Amino acid sequence: MGDAFIRHIELLGYEKRFFPSQHYVYMFLVKWNDLSEKLVYRRFTEIYEFHKALKEMFPIESGDINPENRIIPHLPAPKWFDGQRTTQSRQGTLAEYCYTLVSLPHKISRCLHVMNFFKVRPDDTSPVTDSQIKKPEVFLLPKDSKKNPTDITGPIVLQTYRVIADYEKSSRSEMALTAGEMVDVVEKSESGWWFCQLKNKRGWVPAAYLEPIDGPDESEEQEPNYAGELYIVQKSYTAAEEDELTLKEGDTIEVIHKLLDGWWVIRKDENTGYYPSMYLQKSGEENSPVKSELRNRSAPPRRSTIRNAKSIHKHSRKQISQETYRRNSRKYIQSRRNMKGNFKEKANIILEKNEQEENRSKAQPAVPPRPSKDLIMNRCTESTRRKIM
Repeated sequence: MGDAFIRHIELLGYEKRFFPSQHYVYMFLVKWNDLSEKLVYRRFTEIYEFHKALKEMFPIESGDINPENRIIPHLPAPKWFDGQRTTQSRQGTLAEYCYTLVSLPHKISRCLHVMNFFKVRPDDTSPVTDSQIKKPEVFLLPKDSKKNPTDITGPIVLQTYRVIADYEKSSRSEMALTAGEMVDVVEKSESGWWFCQLKNKRGWVPAAYLEPIDGPDESEEQEPNYAGELYIVQKSYTAAEEDELTLKEGDTIEVIHKLLDGWWVIRKDENTGYYPSMYLQKSGEENSPVKSELRNRSAPPRRSTIRNAKSIHKHSRKQISQETYRRNSRKYIQSRRNMKGNFKEKANIILEKNEQEENRSKAQPAVPPRPSKDLIMNRCTESTRRKIM
């Protein structure tokens, strides 16, 4: 493998920290060429010093010699006092700066200066804290507000989940778990891999290993939709459990229940079963490099396959059986067929009526009876009377 380089830098938001004094740090998710993803924290003053050094290294590309040749993006200088409002309003500029930076020619975007700045530092994984001072406040940048970051109005309270079983990580981007630990969820992905933090550790963990504190059931979980949504299989999968389906790349299926653990209930013809959501793509949507790379990962484990799972809740999580899915799905399909049949029958009746009316309109007029000789002699002209004489 060649030298490491950065594929993408995503601004996640910022943290308000209180040690050693109140200050703000930006949160970046740095995606490397080996498919690893690292969370790093940087103050804006650090970012600006990095920017100034980059301009000195590349005076032509920074426009110092000729402004028309500038390709390195602009970055405003820090204010004398950077408060929360400034930190928040600067996010749009900063997100655009990172996007442009990675898109620059390789001699700039992959230079050692850029690589070293965005590498994980000890204080990224083990930030200096004081147990007597309150926990940092996290302000995440919502995905639907990235074009207008000023929409953020307050700290986002991260949801806390409990770990139900030990988990050994299988890649550098994951985080190992121990049963009973409490983790904060930073991001919930549809794939079933959630980005979490635990004290000084951060990484991706399978959602199946986590349970809510308040109860066994997920309040965010959607209800089944037996009408189904069309999806295309992007990666083949062979069923490992009886309630799963085996499908090939290119198959068209219907998703009838989206579950947070990344294993969705799908329908193929009249069969239903679980399938990894990360191997599916909504019909009509374009494929993206990020989605393609995600599919290179293994599917997250299912809760039913976890051994020694220990929940703090007396009642188990509600789960719909595949028999119920199939029965309700067949009822829906039958009702849909009946509706189509009724519609077709009504359409045929209307068509028949239209044809009958059309035939009536095309019917020939009745031929009147021939007048009698006496009638002609009494009412017709002289020339007509001579013809019958």
